[in-house]
Amino acid sequence: MAEAGSSGTKRPFSQVDQDEEQEGVSMLDVLEEDEELEEAASAVLGGSDDQHCTYIQGYLSRQALYACGTCTPEVMDPAGICLACSYECHEGHELYELYTKRNFKCDCGNSKFPENKCKLDPSKAPVNTDNKYNHNFHGLYCICDRPYPDPDDEIEDEMIQCVVCEDWYHGRHLSCSPPTSVSYQEMICGACMKRCSFLWAYTVHSIETTVVKKEETPGAVDVESVSTSPSGSKALQGAGDTAAQEVGSKTATAVTANSPDGVTASHESADDKEGLNGVKLPAVKKEEGAATDAACEGSSTSGTSGSAADSKTECALQDLQDRGVTVGDHAVFWPQGWRAKLCTCDKCKALYEEKGVTFLQNEGDTVLAYEQRGQTGQPQGSTYEKGMEEFSKINRIQQVEVLHGYNDMKDNLRDYLKTFAEQGKVVTESDIREFFMRMQDRRRQQGAGVQFNCR
Repeated sequence: MAEAGSSGTKRPFSQVDQDEEQEGVSMLDVLEEDEELEEAASAVLGGSDDQHCTYIQGYLSRQALYACGTCTPEVMDPAGICLACSYECHEGHELYELYTKRNFKCDCGNSKFPENKCKLDPSKAPVNTDNKYNHNFHGLYCICDRPYPDPDDEIEDEMIQCVVCEDWYHGRHLSCSPPTSVSYQEMICGACMKRCSFLWAYTVHSIETTVVKKEETPGAVDVESVSTSPSGSKALQGAGDTAAQEVGSKTATAVTANSPDGVTASHESADDKEGLNGVKLPAVKKEEGAATDAACEGSSTSGTSGSAADSKTECALQDLQDRGVTVGDHAVFWPQGWRAKLCTCDKCKALYEEKGVTFLQNEGDTVLAYEQRGQTGQPQGSTYEKGMEEFSKINRIQQVEVLHGYNDMKDNLRDYLKTFAEQGKVVTESDIREFFMRMQDRRRQQGAGVQFNCR
């Protein structure tokens, strides 16, 4: 996972390059990689309690969540569990890491888990009515509805989380190329941009991307191709045409993912201009009065930058709408601080409420803010730093012994894991513990002083 503030909330390509796997690694490499993993873990889990169920705290604004494929397989209703319950109540189960989700109350032990009661808080209501679920809770992601990691997908790609529906998408399935030279904080998928079409007015503050031309693909969605409707756009003949704007505006929390394709529209107040992300759209003459209601329901790209309206009577969205709109059918990438540009007038607040996106007004809702809270107050010094500090305290002879012991352990572990790979067996925690126990026994017989531990 990369930090949301640097390049969005995303998951890296999950397959390990075989050439890199065959290369040797040094102790320094291991410690440095461990430091990176610790930083990522502290960001996601640092704000979570690993000993107490979060149910009693109600619907938390954001927390790390898991789904249990053992207790709630795909044939059952989806459910989510907190970090502590994943440890205490579902140890050894098939767990799906959901990263973080907002406004969720732990389901562990309620009616969705008839065979597994919560050990930490058994007195729970049968159902958490305000929880929202999608196919992530069954280990499926993106509009291609595939698992992560995907054993059948050999394409190197990152998965990026939509800040609205909180589903994860392959970069190649966003209908635009994720920015590589400019940092972004958040991404909103095409489906959510269509459902909340007023957000197109604010894309003057977004990051320019390259739109990928979409083709109609018959058949079911798979890893390589995504079923889409033909790309293109049509002019809205007034903001009152809400039917066209709301086509396909199904809730983004459905159990199965849907393609973000749908009606697109364009408004330009001048001659042909280059729209968002380099897409040229023809100028369309607005009908009289069309911009009035469209301010809170239409979409735009052209306009000037500026902050959200402070006055309760002035509408920043109206101002952007009056300057013209261009609507796409692709994802949009947003820089840090873009939420502060959203209008806060009473009319727009009512619009956020109607669309179920009031959280966009809260900068503390961002994953970046959550990760920063998680990293605050964490114990100083990573395992890498502590390891280097301890290593520097011992004399030269002891350092050589430690390095020899490490290389011996590395070689034996590689040979041990190779047998699992050849037999197609899954390596479990007990297998690793057994390996280290064997290593300890062997070292004791040899009278060596280097101790092997499994953290």
